[in-house]
Amino acid sequence: MIAYIKGEVAWIEEERIVLESGNIGYNIMMPASSFDTQDLMGKEVKIYTHLNVREDAMQLYGFLNLDELKTFRLLLGVNGIGPKAALGILSGLTTDELRFAVLSDDVKTISKAPGIGKKTAQKLILELKDKIDLEEAFETKQEHVRETEGKMESKEENAAKKDAVDALTALGYSSTEALRAVRQTGVTPDMDVETILKLALKNMNL
Repeated sequence: MIAYIKGEVAWIEEERIVLESGNIGYNIMMPASSFDTQDLMGKEVKIYTHLNVREDAMQLYGFLNLDELKTFRLLLGVNGIGPKAALGILSGLTTDELRFAVLSDDVKTISKAPGIGKKTAQKLILELKDKIDLEEAFETKQEHVRETEGKMESKEENAAKKDAVDALTALGYSSTEALRAVRQTGVTPDMDVETILKLALKNMNL
């Protein structure tokens, strides 16, 4: 029904965000790992979604990329694993870690995920092993490694942006205002904190 939603992260709570899009705030459940790896607050993001319909509620589950969404739906196909358990697995394991754990019969790694015991982990491996291709798993892993290396190259740029946001919040601006202003500066690798801060303040005064 809803393939994805693009909007600004209004606020974050445990394993969920509120994404504002078209003057509507969407309550979206997400893996905890999404918040550990990225600072989403105040940013415009594209969230790929899965709508879970129950008798008493409709819940949106969201993911930062299609690989996570695909894996989430794969987990839902395992007998006895519902959305909450699938989200717990993806909170504790990356999609790459999960695939290789399944392919190598690594019950111990999978059973570390919240709410997943040894028997459930064994069942998951049994039901998913034929659905995961080893060659494809290696190719996807390599893609993720290249993406991570690309992000590491901009580490200094990210640090400068964070320092600028911290400076703005110290001046009394809200986190959302500060993040929005810094994002609008069009930060480049050669910019220092002072330059970013000046441009951000200019944006706020427009």
